[in-house]
Amino acid sequence: MSNPSTSSSTARAAPINPSAAESPWVRWVLIAIALGFISLVLLLPLALVFRYAFGEGLGVYLAAIRDADTVAAIRLTLITAAIVVPLNTVFGVMAAWAIAKFEFRGKSLLITILDMPFAISPVVVGMIFVLLFGARGWLGPTLSQWGIQIIFTPIAIVIVVAFGTMPFVVRELVSLMQAQGSEEELAALTLGASGFQTFRRITLPNIKWGLIYGVILCNARAMGEFGSVYVVSGRIRGETDTMPLHIEALYNDYLLTASFAVASLLAMLAIVTLVVKSIVEWKIARDQAIATGDDPGD
Repeated sequence: MSNPSTSSSTARAAPINPSAAESPWVRWVLIAIALGFISLVLLLPLALVFRYAFGEGLGVYLAAIRDADTVAAIRLTLITAAIVVPLNTVFGVMAAWAIAKFEFRGKSLLITILDMPFAISPVVVGMIFVLLFGARGWLGPTLSQWGIQIIFTPIAIVIVVAFGTMPFVVRELVSLMQAQGSEEELAALTLGASGFQTFRRITLPNIKWGLIYGVILCNARAMGEFGSVYVVSGRIRGETDTMPLHIEALYNDYLLTASFAVASLLAMLAIVTLVVKSIVEWKIARDQAIATGDDPGD
């Protein structure tokens, strides 16, 4: 005869379904409201972007994409993201490591500074860097004497985009590292592993999905940044126009098909980002379920 206490301790508690407490019509009304809102503010505008992008045929669409200024805007956007994302990835890992693993004076100030890009308007960010590096700014005259120009060049774009995307990686990793603790790293160090070996074999595998998630968000923001880039770029066609700025310029010139064609590229990037983001979230949930002994299919 089985021991009741043993059976009760090993038995898995039946999951509680919160929706069971609600009547079916409440659930369906809430679902309908959510789907209606998503359709109105997301799906319909997205469909209209592709509708106007291909409205005059595939040939016109491809001609708009192959335009020299459009190609230059795409190239600058990709180069900016290729510089900013790795920089913020390395910085995010180091900052998250420092915040999650160590106690030091000024830690709260560092966390506050990392949140500044979320709180400050992108236009204000652009103005800040104009005040720093502009011709009449704090550092602009000195840099001009050395033949260095920052504002109205791709360098300024990289700087403001890096500032705006700074928190994404670090914010994803801090909470993850804090939740995991330092026991495994300390055990590895006790057994003689170096700091780099500990990071490569213990820390990095534990944070890989959170890191990928942060990189995805950082890349999406880097390619779609508008306000701060608008201020510091000078909006020079073929030189300092990124894709968002080029879309705005084409729209102001009443080249609607061309503007929506370029917009469709950013829309496709957003769709791909959402798909990858969903996959990463699913893998994170699966790994957490496996770690806690739950069924990943639950």
